[in-house]
Amino acid sequence: MTERTELVEHGQLFIGGEFTDPLGTEVIEVISPHTEQVIGRVPHASEGDVDRAVAAARRAFDEGPWPRMGLDERIAVITRIKDAFAVRHEEFARLISAQNGTPYSSSVMVQALAAMMVWDSAITVARDFPYEERRDGVLGPLLVRREPVGVVAAVVPWNVPQFTAAAKLAPALLAGCTAVLKVSPETPLDAYVLAEIAEEAGLPPGVLSILPADREVSEYLVGHRDVDKVSFTGSVAAGRRVMEVASRNLTRVTLELGGKSAAIILPDADLEAAVAGIVPFAWMINGQACVAQTRILVPNSRYDEMAEAFAAAAGALRVGDPLDPTTELGPLVAQRQQQRSLEYIKLGQEEGAKILTGGNRPAAQERGWYVEPTLFGSVDNSMRIAREEIFGPVICLIPYEDEAEAVRIADDSPYGLSGSVWTADTERGIDVARRVRTGTYSVNTFSLDMLGPFGGYKNSGLGREFGPEGYGEFFEHKMIHLPAGYREA
Repeated sequence: MTERTELVEHGQLFIGGEFTDPLGTEVIEVISPHTEQVIGRVPHASEGDVDRAVAAARRAFDEGPWPRMGLDERIAVITRIKDAFAVRHEEFARLISAQNGTPYSSSVMVQALAAMMVWDSAITVARDFPYEERRDGVLGPLLVRREPVGVVAAVVPWNVPQFTAAAKLAPALLAGCTAVLKVSPETPLDAYVLAEIAEEAGLPPGVLSILPADREVSEYLVGHRDVDKVSFTGSVAAGRRVMEVASRNLTRVTLELGGKSAAIILPDADLEAAVAGIVPFAWMINGQACVAQTRILVPNSRYDEMAEAFAAAAGALRVGDPLDPTTELGPLVAQRQQQRSLEYIKLGQEEGAKILTGGNRPAAQERGWYVEPTLFGSVDNSMRIAREEIFGPVICLIPYEDEAEAVRIADDSPYGLSGSVWTADTERGIDVARRVRTGTYSVNTFSLDMLGPFGGYKNSGLGREFGPEGYGEFFEHKMIHLPAGYREA
């Protein structure tokens, strides 16, 4: 029998670097997607709590020591946070799996150690970043500085809560910014572990607050006049709303949004390697990942062979309790997500696509928000199941005639976040990667490297995370004109 997570309850909020009583009485109940039972309770932050957190961040940025510390001092604090992730990674993995259904077998890496790698990679980038440089201007010498943007509102989703939090907090804090992290009501429990770690690491007062709350409170935070920068991960619809609200104050935004990424399998590809490489990243986090390879493009010349291989692999995925270490596909985070996937499965059938495997609730799961790993074949790219982000375990197999058509189909999407190509000829794969308009691409693999820029084209977002490009999103640029003939002593 799988060990269950005991009821976790917190009565305070982490505001300005300390645990304090909330202003309101509203409570968030965390529901297990496996048992449909309450597994946690935390305070629901109010607009008044947002005001307190932003005010603390404003003071800490305008008057406190954090932005004025040397880089090495900030790195020392962030290193302690990173090291604590290594120590507590199993705790993070179990808490997140219990809340959002990620199989524990992958949660240790995807949810916990990957977040630690983000903190670590940000430190590497910060050490080598050009904070100040001299240039020869048209009218004389220039000094170009990069200065921290100010108070950051970081809004993260429930699917990879610590990974996305790290993607925002690590660069923001290293840059010298202060931050208010707004976490999803579906996954607030792991945020309390992060708060404990931050407190123990020695962040000065006011530098970080963590607030669990719903969309309405998120909107209040995003529109707060004392917020200088919003970094958001979520749906396209929510991203549009964030941009609209932030525009009232001309607040800078970074938006990491949805995807409908295509994995192109060329005719010369090793099918066994392609199946082994694509399946885990098509159904990753139970299909609840923006970078998931949800469209698999296969050549007509090998369609039957490839359809059979992918259907067999998907059908063999072990479905069950996310805390069971043998589980490969767990439940969706909420009943609404389960219903959404089932509705798209029905829609796909109505559109004329053929279910190759799955398509129902698993018979063995009497409760929980489960959907079988589902693969549609004979999908046309104009179908809604091929164009809209389902965010569930529903994948499309799309045939193509030649390489040019494969690239056209991959690009025929409102999204442009991720993708991959599989071929015996790596140079040919690189050529395909250059032609597909998407922010991140892989050749004969799938990866997300934290030292390179991550973000999307088209509706997949604005700006970048990770690498020096993502780090640079948390800075303003200042140009200082120096007198003609000036030379540094």
